[in-house]
Amino acid sequence: MAPSAASTVTSAPRAPKTGKTIRVNAVDDKPDELELERDPLEIKYKDFFWTYTEEPHRTRRLEIIKAHPEVTKLCGPEPLTKYVVLLVVSIQVLCAWLLRDTAFFSLRFWALAYVVGATANQNLFLAIHEISHNLAFRSPTANRLLAIFANLPIGIPYSASFRPYHLTHHKSLGVDGLDTDLPTALEAVFLDSIAGKAFFCTFQILFYALRPMTVYRVPFTWVSALNVGVQLSFDAVVLSALGVQSLKYFILSSFLAGSLHPLAGHFIAEHYVYSTVTPTQADPTNGIPVPETFSYYGPLNFLTYNVGLHNEHHDFPAVPWTRLHRLHDIAREFYADLPHHTSWTYVLWRFIFDETVGMRCRVKRKEGGRLVGQGAGAGTGKNKQPVEQWKDDELES
Repeated sequence: MAPSAASTVTSAPRAPKTGKTIRVNAVDDKPDELELERDPLEIKYKDFFWTYTEEPHRTRRLEIIKAHPEVTKLCGPEPLTKYVVLLVVSIQVLCAWLLRDTAFFSLRFWALAYVVGATANQNLFLAIHEISHNLAFRSPTANRLLAIFANLPIGIPYSASFRPYHLTHHKSLGVDGLDTDLPTALEAVFLDSIAGKAFFCTFQILFYALRPMTVYRVPFTWVSALNVGVQLSFDAVVLSALGVQSLKYFILSSFLAGSLHPLAGHFIAEHYVYSTVTPTQADPTNGIPVPETFSYYGPLNFLTYNVGLHNEHHDFPAVPWTRLHRLHDIAREFYADLPHHTSWTYVLWRFIFDETVGMRCRVKRKEGGRLVGQGAGAGTGKNKQPVEQWKDDELES
């Protein structure tokens, strides 16, 4: 790949670890390399970065705890979260009221939806993300209820299903068939062009909403039913009290939050591999893992629950947003050499126009990981593990 561009800072890699990173199409040139059995679409076209190495976050977490045991004191709920959620939900309801008689295709409607609405709903997306780790209250039930409340201005119920998919993403980072954050083979084939990537970035909220259901289904629980019931009731009240324009505002805000919006850059910035793969790393015989999680330390973290500190978050999912910077400062030597982004806006620009970055620039694993929130019989092969065999701390991470 090309040298690192301005949006990504790349440092020298840490000491090599055992394991091989494999890009399937590379076997044509080096028949001695191992080849994974892959989807025919992925074999026909250029493929993802495949690895046999363990995901890096568990290993680094143990190293950090050994070097800085005090970081465990950072774990636990953040009381401020519920007040931020209340504020942002109130702002969205106020904006919906202000636009109740405004034409949908007017500049005022779209400008407010883009500048305020999309920013607010992205904030609520990430509030639900934070709450999914039980970081607002000590009570799991209280967290589920707050997530349902945060869901209201988004217009479509999703908080209940997001949690099991997201916790599986943590437990199964990069695992094909489990991590629904990974692009599918069809996406990699049909969207890996400038036009395709522009389409993906414009409608990425729809991909993140619909893709998980095509990979596997999560159970419909009482929380799911409550999420749907409360959301539909809220939408009905909005239609009755404010009118259809206000509901359109909520839906448009959600769409724009996951479209060509600066804050939407975090979706791609977190795990897509940018220009940080050196020839040494690309050679699987060297056993050097390809970086697969990228942090961002810029000012937009203020609006997004510090989700930019993504390596820190994956290393310690139980550390709330208000303490991630403290975690970074305590364990700075573990994060100083990791590649990171300096601009989410430029992340989107490069993703669309840079030929070295695209849909296939993700690290994938064939085995490992586990489903979270599934009953007995969920998953296939080595990925199958009944819920009753899991520990509480795994379910509540």
